[in-house]
Amino acid sequence: MSGQRSSAPDLAGTQALERSSSRTPTVVDSNDLADDQNDINLQFEHEAYGPAPGEKPLDAYEVTMGPTDPDNPKTWSRPYRWYVTMFSAVLVLNATFASSAPSGIVPQLMEKFTFGTEVATLTIALFVAGYCVGPLLWGPLSEQYGRKPVFIISFFAYTCFQVGCALSPNTASILVFRFLGGTFAAAPLANSGAVMSDVWDADTRGKAMAIFALAPFAGPTIGPTVSGFMAVSGVSWRWVFWLLTIFAGTCLVLIVLTLPETYAPVILVRRAERLRKETGDDRYWAPLERNKMTFRQRLKHVLARPFIILFREPMLLAITLYMSFIYGVVYLLFEAYPIVFTRGHHFNAGISGLMFLPIFIGAVFAVITYLLVFNPRYMKAIQEFAPHPVPPEYRLELCVYAAPIYTISFFWFGWTSYPWISYWAPLMAGFPMGFAIIWLFLGLFNYTIDVYLFVAASALSSMTVVRSLFGAGFPLFSTQMYETLNPRWASTLLGCLALVMTPIPFVLKKFGAKVRRKSKYAPTGNLPTKPPAKEKGASTA
Repeated sequence: MSGQRSSAPDLAGTQALERSSSRTPTVVDSNDLADDQNDINLQFEHEAYGPAPGEKPLDAYEVTMGPTDPDNPKTWSRPYRWYVTMFSAVLVLNATFASSAPSGIVPQLMEKFTFGTEVATLTIALFVAGYCVGPLLWGPLSEQYGRKPVFIISFFAYTCFQVGCALSPNTASILVFRFLGGTFAAAPLANSGAVMSDVWDADTRGKAMAIFALAPFAGPTIGPTVSGFMAVSGVSWRWVFWLLTIFAGTCLVLIVLTLPETYAPVILVRRAERLRKETGDDRYWAPLERNKMTFRQRLKHVLARPFIILFREPMLLAITLYMSFIYGVVYLLFEAYPIVFTRGHHFNAGISGLMFLPIFIGAVFAVITYLLVFNPRYMKAIQEFAPHPVPPEYRLELCVYAAPIYTISFFWFGWTSYPWISYWAPLMAGFPMGFAIIWLFLGLFNYTIDVYLFVAASALSSMTVVRSLFGAGFPLFSTQMYETLNPRWASTLLGCLALVMTPIPFVLKKFGAKVRRKSKYAPTGNLPTKPPAKEKGASTA
């Protein structure tokens, strides 16, 4: 019977496959896990997937999913999975494009609502502030009810709030609608990356994630260009929000019609419901159905766990601080670039928006080089370490190169920002900045997933919240900083802060394995740090 539990060997392969939907596949000795029933990773692993490989099942009616099961997202056709991947990236692009779109219509908003520069900046900052609230809701809800229902509900509300922005009669309404829009737009930021892990195995996930990584940074750089040219063309500021409404509404329709459910535990719940209905036997069940929590437990699960892990893990705290600084600077540039290019070089809003494109082009070049150079090297490392996982520190090779490049780009931009120097000089500083941002994002993001495995979702959730706080806060002081210090010294200050954080990937690469052994949340601390063949050769010598 397809719904009943399979044999023990098949079960081990099945659950290992299922668990890879939320993390990089890792071989963990089940005997070691059994020795410590209180291991915190074991607790988190059981919450959705049930017994670990080798453990005795509760009964014969637990519904499972085999590695060749047609319902398993990893068995779907590659073209369909690539469609799901690209569409998930478009959903993130939608959200991040909306975050920066008002930057090109700030003068019109100030004229219409008679507010100052600080309040105008809030139209961006409050949207990004919504990203702080959203991940705490949408991530856990998707793990309880599935990815698709959360996308449908959030995008429906998000579309409605874009209509509210377009029809806003006063300052309070547009600011409130922007915050609520950002809260609901955060759903793809919280869940699209999880969709990548749901549908791809380890061999292809790196490529998919590299392409997907463009979306969070492409949107903010394209937004000012589009809204800037709309403002220059004489179109009403309201049409920027109508454009966002059309974009969001189109995505909503495509979600309903084309996006499947990809979260394996929820698919198992639906299979169990179908089996109970077809057979009339109520004994069939899925692991997620028995993971019932009280409201207090769920509140702790959603709100407390991510920050408990964050403040107990020095590695995660350092990574979060670095990525948050990077993310905050992206939104800071929406205020800094107009000072350099609009005031200094006298460009209009549309041309000033084009100045962000080198950041995007640098990001594209970074993805291409990752796919052509670093991904093949990582694939080779997978074969060398088999059957063990590749140490997470291998992910940081990108960051070792990117961190110095990122720091240098600030000094390049700042000290070429004089009006009498060709605009091409500060413009091209965006290329290495965009290039370094993508490499740092890919390296640190994948490192976090590889290190924390079963609690990676909580680790990434806390990281997203803190990162969004930086993204919301940096634009609020950027104009004053660049006007008071001037672009040269303001950029130098940012470059010095980046320089202070540059050693983070170097330290993690050198000492990360030792720190992981002492971590309560990292289950890979005792795994080999060198390929088994090399270790064997060294011991023989």
